[in-house]
Amino acid sequence: MATDDAVLSNAPAPAAGEMPKVAGRYDQLAAYRRPYLDRAYDCSELTLPSLLPRQGHNSTSILPVPFQSVGARGVNNLASKLLMTLFPPNTPFFKEQMEEGVLMEIEEKHGADSPETKNLKTKMELAFGKLERIIMSSIEASGDRTVLFESLKHILVTGNALLHSTKEGFRTFPINQYVVRRDPAGNVLEIILKEEVDPIVLPANIRAAIQANPAYVNKKGVPLYTYTVRTKDKWETHQEVNDTPIESTRGTYPLEKSPWIALRFNRINGEDYGRGYVEEYIGDLTSLENLTAAIVQGSAAAAKILFLVKPNSSTKPKVLAQTENGGFAVGNVEDVACLQLNKAQDFATAKALRDDFIQQLAYAFLLNTAVQREAERVTAEEIRYMAEELEQTLGGFYSIMSVELQLPYVKLKIASLEKRGLIPKMPEGTVKPIIVTGLEALGRGNDRNKLVRFLTTLSQALGPQAVPQFLHLPEIIERIGIADGIDMKGLVKTEEELAQEQQQSMMSNAASTLGPNAVTQMGGLAKEAMKITSGSQQAPAQGQQT
Repeated sequence: MATDDAVLSNAPAPAAGEMPKVAGRYDQLAAYRRPYLDRAYDCSELTLPSLLPRQGHNSTSILPVPFQSVGARGVNNLASKLLMTLFPPNTPFFKEQMEEGVLMEIEEKHGADSPETKNLKTKMELAFGKLERIIMSSIEASGDRTVLFESLKHILVTGNALLHSTKEGFRTFPINQYVVRRDPAGNVLEIILKEEVDPIVLPANIRAAIQANPAYVNKKGVPLYTYTVRTKDKWETHQEVNDTPIESTRGTYPLEKSPWIALRFNRINGEDYGRGYVEEYIGDLTSLENLTAAIVQGSAAAAKILFLVKPNSSTKPKVLAQTENGGFAVGNVEDVACLQLNKAQDFATAKALRDDFIQQLAYAFLLNTAVQREAERVTAEEIRYMAEELEQTLGGFYSIMSVELQLPYVKLKIASLEKRGLIPKMPEGTVKPIIVTGLEALGRGNDRNKLVRFLTTLSQALGPQAVPQFLHLPEIIERIGIADGIDMKGLVKTEEELAQEQQQSMMSNAASTLGPNAVTQMGGLAKEAMKITSGSQQAPAQGQQT
């Protein structure tokens, strides 16, 4: 919730009771965005220059060309890993769960272990599973993954991105197109988006006023401002062009269903914007860029072949140049020399330092080359351990993404599907989505590794036969499957099914060995044993009833 101390934010709050002109308010907040934007430009030029060009996205802008590709490869690799972790394909990254209060009411009414409660929980799990599949089908059919991948690249490089949910899907905007103001707790208070739009898409009266303004003659686009502000119990939004509000765009949203998601890589106390992952390694990237540029330019100079001839010597340069390969020319070999830089040792020093920076950045961006050390024998367990250690360094990013990206995204998806009637609308306060990927997946992965190590140690110390002798195998299988994110419902055989299969196997072996009569006798004995067992189990109950 927003606090009353919003004035503590870096950017000043608008005057009480006064609705500012959006263009002026945007310029006011843009002044506080300038340090973050300048650093974002620097980070983009070292990694993906087309992501945030200084001149903006237009056909006349000339993008810088980095001398190294480690930054671009690292950002693309890390963004791909994050996309697969946060939004795995064909696997729900969330699950629907009943609110604790509702669950407690059901258990108090029917009893926690009563058949009615268990039956109701089973029905709810089946309904939630169907609901999750519908939502995931909608996500897979949309183009949201492309937008989310672009947003993740913006977050890694610039530290910020803005997602907007529309009827057609999601859109993402870079930091140079919007401003944001937050309260000290990090909650968004204001968002202003600036876009260049063609006047033809605007209402007729506003389009006529723009066309009459000489400042916009022969211009393809005009600035359109979208202003969204948080009030006590809702969001208010509208659009303006030339300080003229477009009345048809005025609207409100509930606090929990804003279509705007202001993303950031990390949370810094008192700052309205985040800092990017690339910024944390900008020193290494800058050094690598300068070293690579020096090596490339020096190598180009060293590769140039230039012959020097002594002045006033009998050897003539023209004769040498015109003589065919393998031919004869009049001259003295001492009169001709080849120009050399003699900088091999300097190049070797620069290359060794450059390789160190590449290795450090490979670790930072989780590139595969950083996982395997240089050695003759590297075990698969060592590679797996190092890969998991690198993945866990992003635990802080997973935690903020689950709160500021995954959860708002799935809530907007659910609200959109409910509005279109594709899924039933759940009563307020009864069901909530829970994120099960990202940081939660890391936790499950650690549990799985501990369980596997325990089983391995037990098997090595007591022998492989100790595992089924002392442990419950179906429970082990189920725990490993859950840790790997596998739906185990109906997958593992029950003890009754295993006993029945074992009995059938014994009868089949007896039939092949002893003949049909032995099978009939064994079947009768099995029935008698079941009767005796059931009678012994029912006797105490009958005694208690009498």
